[in-house]
Amino acid sequence: MREIAVFSGSAHPELAAQVCAHLGVPLSPTRVNRFANDCLEVQLQANCREHDVFLIQPLVAPVQENLVELLLMCDAARGASAGRITVVMPHYAYARSDKKDAPRISIGGRLVADLMVASGASRVLAMTLHSPQVHGFFSVPVDHLHALRELAEHFRRHDLSNTTVVSPDLGNAKEAAAFARMLGAQVAAGAKQRFADDRVAISAVIGEVAGRDVIVLDDEIAKGSTVLELLDRLRELGARSIRVACTHGLFAAGALKRLSDQPDVLEIVCTNTVPIPTEEYTDKLHVLSIAPALAEAVRRIHNGESVSALFDTP
Repeated sequence: MREIAVFSGSAHPELAAQVCAHLGVPLSPTRVNRFANDCLEVQLQANCREHDVFLIQPLVAPVQENLVELLLMCDAARGASAGRITVVMPHYAYARSDKKDAPRISIGGRLVADLMVASGASRVLAMTLHSPQVHGFFSVPVDHLHALRELAEHFRRHDLSNTTVVSPDLGNAKEAAAFARMLGAQVAAGAKQRFADDRVAISAVIGEVAGRDVIVLDDEIAKGSTVLELLDRLRELGARSIRVACTHGLFAAGALKRLSDQPDVLEIVCTNTVPIPTEEYTDKLHVLSIAPALAEAVRRIHNGESVSALFDTP
């Protein structure tokens, strides 16, 4: 069997170190250099020849910088005769660009997938893609993980006898329904219309929320506009308590402060797929580690075992 080699880009080295700690393998060093003309150069500073290489890099701000760094890492591994190159991408930012919903608009999710494959990626390991069709943008195998188990384990500490899981929109309703089944809870969804990146309207909530303990579940929270709009509807409908959960806590433009300032939001739960600046932390924020799940998936890929079997039993 090939030896394993794990490298991290600049985006989230802390998560890569946690994954390697769970795997029991060293995190191999990477050198990133910037030339005077602002071009990047990447060197993988460990042997890759015929190795099973895993490159850990979420696409977080600055997204374009981290994307180019990841592409250069893939190219460096391919040039070093790696046996197989697996991109471990806990957050795929371009997954939101997944359809042509306006004339003459690019589909970034597909284009960036093509770039990764062209740069040498043999396989992709992703976590909670924005929509299921993004999986099909890649022409190489994709192992798609989710963080519902980690989130469910956290919320099982509460009394869930009067709980409803609410999806902010119908697009995320299937994931919310799966989460509700894991908790033995009811499910509801908002009827959302988006007018701009940070301007949405939720006209109604489909499902029972009056007098109930609500868990708002979304795949990611960026500016928080959707969640804040949903909170207004939940208040109008008489929700008893509100908790907010997501996989990717991007919390851009002060979103975390805006959410934590809502007096009826009891807690905000996310995972560490993306780094959260320490100055953004509040007492209401709980960050769960998905390093054990990523490490187990990496181990299974390396050993040729089933990754989907991870989710056979909630």
